Amino acid sequence: VYQVFETVAKKYDVMNDSMTLGIHRVWKDILVHKMNPCPGTLLLDVAGGTGDIAFRFINYVRSVRQRQLQRKLKHHQNLSWQEIFESYQKDQFNSLGDSQVVVCDINREMLKVGKQKAQHLGYSEGLSWVLGNAEELPFDDDKFDVYTIAFGIRNVTRIDLALQEAYRVLKPGGRFLCLEFSHVSNPLLSRLYDLYSFQVIPVLGEVIAGDWKSYQYLVESIRQFPPQEELKAMIEDAGFFKVDYENLNFGIVAIHSGFKL
Repeated sequence: VYQVFETVAKKYDVMNDSMTLGIHRVWKDILVHKMNPCPGTLLLDVAGGTGDIAFRFINYVRSVRQRQLQRKLKHHQNLSWQEIFESYQKDQFNSLGDSQVVVCDINREMLKVGKQKAQHLGYSEGLSWVLGNAEELPFDDDKFDVYTIAFGIRNVTRIDLALQEAYRVLKPGGRFLCLEFSHVSNPLLSRLYDLYSFQVIPVLGEVIAGDWKSYQYLVESIRQFPPQEELKAMIEDAGFFKVDYENLNFGIVAIHSGFKL
């Protein structure tokens, strides 16, 4: 698995766009909106080397902070221009409201790609990168408000250990969110999806990334991944409460959610 992602790291974003026709971006947006982070949130994004969830989190929190600032200034109509300016400058300086996102990935090449993207897109505040294994996270107990893993949990060797680690590092009241390819319920759509997955995606991998085998593996890993109800039971077994899932695009992907109470 490590070798697969080391091989595809540089073409990962291009291949994601090609394989999903760009829809993976919408799925990730939905995940962050479902999270609905407020300023001050401490997020751990596991297997998030490309930074996709981290950058969305930062954008979301910044927009919440901006709306808070506008409401605050609106309710203080009697402030002088100087006071408004100083207040605005102070809040702009801390645009994330002490929010932080830690991106943790087992693969150095994926982290390298993510760091390069962050530099190119101008993300630095409230963002850190850690090399680490989802099955043995290098963090203290009860540390994070939210744990996310997007298109990563099916690639860990022991899903049960990864879920136990997610539970361990979350604070009481913390939330677990997992976005992952899942199982399509509609039989006709499922057959079409299989045809596309096994006949088209490896070809795209060969054409775009020069790597048929890695993308063949990715397709097979999706098919071998537990269906929605089975993964829900595994999340509950790890100790999480209020566990549910939301199917997107007829179950091509699903967002699983749970809380540490």
